[in-house]
Amino acid sequence: MESAEKLITDLLAEAGITVNGNKPYDIQVHNPNFFKRVLSGASLGLGESYVEGWWDCKALDKFFDKVFRARLELRVKSDKRLLLKLIAAKVVNLQNPMRAFQIAKHYNTGNFLYEKMLGKSMAYSCAYWKKAKNLDQAQEDKYDLLCRKLHLKPGMTLLDIGCGWGGLARHAAKKYKAKVTGVTVSEEQAKLARELCKGLPVEIKVQDYRDIKGQYDRVVSVGMAEHVGPKNMRTYMKKIASLLKDDGIFAYHSFVCREPVPISDPWYNKYIFPNGHLSSMGQLLTATDGILRSEDWHNLGDDYDKTVMAWHKNFIKHWPEIKKSGDYDERFFRMWEYYLLSAAAIFRCRQNHQLMQGVLTKYGFPGEYETAR
Repeated sequence: MESAEKLITDLLAEAGITVNGNKPYDIQVHNPNFFKRVLSGASLGLGESYVEGWWDCKALDKFFDKVFRARLELRVKSDKRLLLKLIAAKVVNLQNPMRAFQIAKHYNTGNFLYEKMLGKSMAYSCAYWKKAKNLDQAQEDKYDLLCRKLHLKPGMTLLDIGCGWGGLARHAAKKYKAKVTGVTVSEEQAKLARELCKGLPVEIKVQDYRDIKGQYDRVVSVGMAEHVGPKNMRTYMKKIASLLKDDGIFAYHSFVCREPVPISDPWYNKYIFPNGHLSSMGQLLTATDGILRSEDWHNLGDDYDKTVMAWHKNFIKHWPEIKKSGDYDERFFRMWEYYLLSAAAIFRCRQNHQLMQGVLTKYGFPGEYETAR
């Protein structure tokens, strides 16, 4: 039987990666137990061993780009713990109301961290780089793109589900004179969002989407559906339809997978987005059957690589300040860098994940819907 070291070394070689090689995307192994850990733990073993300093790589984004393009993750068998999680995911609703606020842990990591990483827009979602030269402009352009897709007009009521730190709400209220209600499950986000939107017709609530009441001219959801989960997607769409006026418009901005996935990536689920679960495009569209009508879909997947790499650049630049501001140590640094650079590679290779913006209505748009780009 081949050793774990030979199996992993040969596997990486198929992607053009050399163990202890001299290319930026080659890995340097510091602990010989690394190979067994990756073989038994797959994604979880790879991520945890990096955070613990068992291996390094000068260009993690390039390493992951090569790994994903070679689809190596499909070749490594997971251990029994992952099999149990797979079974649990099929039976248990991991995004039920009792678990809905668990994701707040990620967004409560610290407003100072996010301010330094995200820039003045405070947008924690894919930017729009069509004309932009920097991150702040790209995020403002994304906000404006969504408002134009919504055909937002002065005096309209806008519901922002998953409003984050209120960037889109602020933009819609200032530039389009809309009356905005923003909803988040994070107390930390809500606190800063209220400060940033002070003096504007914006109300920020800490609330699960299932508990929202009222009716609105427009509804928008940015980076929220990733936390809804396939089991709840139809409930989510029904809720949106109930909140939307008959002549209203709903704009959707979130990840989609190429095909249904039974569970989220184990490392991301444990350390970054607890109970997160992406839906496929098919699951998303099926969830709208008889509820909402599609007017437009726009793939911005390529823009997410640029966005995350800009976040990473900010994170590295401001790390000394971030480290001093709270409970952030070297282990957190490695975890966060692993998260950002692997995420960038996911959208760089564009094999399994895309970023979609969709426009939906209840009964159709009067005349021909004119989209924005």
